[in-house]
Amino acid sequence: MEKSGGSLPDLKEALLAVGAAKPEDVRWALQEHVKSPKKHLLDLLLEAGKCDEKKLVELFISQYSYGLVSLKMVVIHEDVLKLIPKRFCEMYCCLPVSIHEKTLTVAFANPTNLRAIDEIQVITGRRVRATIAEYSLLKERIKKSFENAIGVTEPLVAEENTEELGMIAKLVEGEVFLDKQEQVADLMEMANQAPVVKLVNMVLLEGVRRRASDIFIEPWENFVRVRIRVDGVLEEIVKPQKSFGAAIVSRVKIMSQLNIAEHRVPQDGRFKVRTQGREVDMRVSVLPSSFGEKVCLRVLDTGAQSHDIGKLGFTDKEQQIIKACAEKPHGMILVTGPTGSGKTTTLYSVLKYLDSPKVNITTVEDPVEYQIHGINQVNVRESIGLTFPAALRSILRQDPDIILIGEIRDADTLDIAVKAALTGHLVLSTLHTNDAVSSITRMVNLGLEPFLIASTVLMISAQRLVRRLCHRCRVPYEPDLVTCQAAGLDPQKKFQFWRAKGCTHCRKLGYQGRSVITEILEMTPQILEMVMQGASVDELSQTARANGMNTLRESAIQKAMTGETSLEEVFRVTTADQEAKEPAGGAPQ
Repeated sequence: MEKSGGSLPDLKEALLAVGAAKPEDVRWALQEHVKSPKKHLLDLLLEAGKCDEKKLVELFISQYSYGLVSLKMVVIHEDVLKLIPKRFCEMYCCLPVSIHEKTLTVAFANPTNLRAIDEIQVITGRRVRATIAEYSLLKERIKKSFENAIGVTEPLVAEENTEELGMIAKLVEGEVFLDKQEQVADLMEMANQAPVVKLVNMVLLEGVRRRASDIFIEPWENFVRVRIRVDGVLEEIVKPQKSFGAAIVSRVKIMSQLNIAEHRVPQDGRFKVRTQGREVDMRVSVLPSSFGEKVCLRVLDTGAQSHDIGKLGFTDKEQQIIKACAEKPHGMILVTGPTGSGKTTTLYSVLKYLDSPKVNITTVEDPVEYQIHGINQVNVRESIGLTFPAALRSILRQDPDIILIGEIRDADTLDIAVKAALTGHLVLSTLHTNDAVSSITRMVNLGLEPFLIASTVLMISAQRLVRRLCHRCRVPYEPDLVTCQAAGLDPQKKFQFWRAKGCTHCRKLGYQGRSVITEILEMTPQILEMVMQGASVDELSQTARANGMNTLRESAIQKAMTGETSLEEVFRVTTADQEAKEPAGGAPQ
């Protein structure tokens, strides 16, 4: 804090000398201060309306040499406002005004509150220059300034860079954390301490800023590791001391309205983050592990995540197939792939394409991921008997036109889904199989007759996600002979591909965002006939390939040829699928 020069008068005497407060009011404040020692004497007078604000401001300017901030004239930039949480500004009646290099100018109603100034310096990592403003004007400006500000159950702080996460983690290394015998109330108090709130909020903001899909808080023997998954790849962003684990987990539980006293069983919850003018859903899973409770937060950013089929990475031909099947009045559309391959996003893009006031759409999911306006969404709760089959039976009595089933896991769910498709409903769902053709075998293994598959299934899409090259720093090159052979390309021909270089825009990674690669099995008359006859996976695959179906590897190589992704990314994502089956006709020539 920058101090005023000269010998400073005693505040109580100065208040009385200039008539800013009456003697009886000062005596009252002194009595209240004994009851609440954490409350500053002047704050008690201001909150009780027992202080002349204008005389107080004149006192601080003339005798304490504080600068005056004209709140009616000053323009406060959003990046400055984000530096101090709203709750903190309201508590101490202060507001960040401007920043120059490492000095933050803050307007106070009571600039002599050293506790408030110290805490601001801790949570911002900046030197504080205290200035004065009228109490009532400051309260009004705080309210207006934060009307559209960032918030998370309690408001979030500024979007600091990753390096400062480590600094904040160090601030709490000296904190004394609780033993197991201490009370839950104390644990809640600890979880709401400024450094804990600061670190959790910064981790959340960093995850949203980097467009992470998941945030992991993992306790280990001697430390807590915080990682985020960006474009399918994990990155460590901060590693606080082990003693910090209980506080950060408790803070997340409080935000998710979970039981902070329960450490033995898994818990699930969710909360919302508001940042950059949009809301982001955080789906929380807490799991007991050997060294404490592990937390996984799934970041469901509807603002950053597009549900437009045309923006997911599908080619024009693939979009035409998907839209044509989606416009059918009844039948079943299946999307397959491992966890994290974008299946739910693809299905929601189909729902968005079909959604209109004339269509009744209902989903049943475990859990509901994206909460979308205008679509009825049911969350499976097996603990109370609301399973996929039970929910589907009730949904069918609601006369839906389109049903989205989060995942077909068992024979009962598949049976009801097929019956719904047969009785005039369009059914969208997912399966866990490696490729499109294998889904037919999977459904037969679940007890579905081949003629029912032929009667209901419209298309099956297998998909993966590849990272997109950063368009600002990608560079072209010609692959060598070995690479061409590995990609199934004709080594006699010349091909141009692109590779990642890295720049500040993509944080030196060379990649930014992801694109879908897919193989789509259309249920043509020839394929339907083969399904009815019980054809093998290889036979179906060869026929589909002959009819124009691209494999996942071929789809990825086409994207690599256009510079959307790299050959390294193609091999990383599709090698396992390629080893399981080699394409009949080779890669695109």
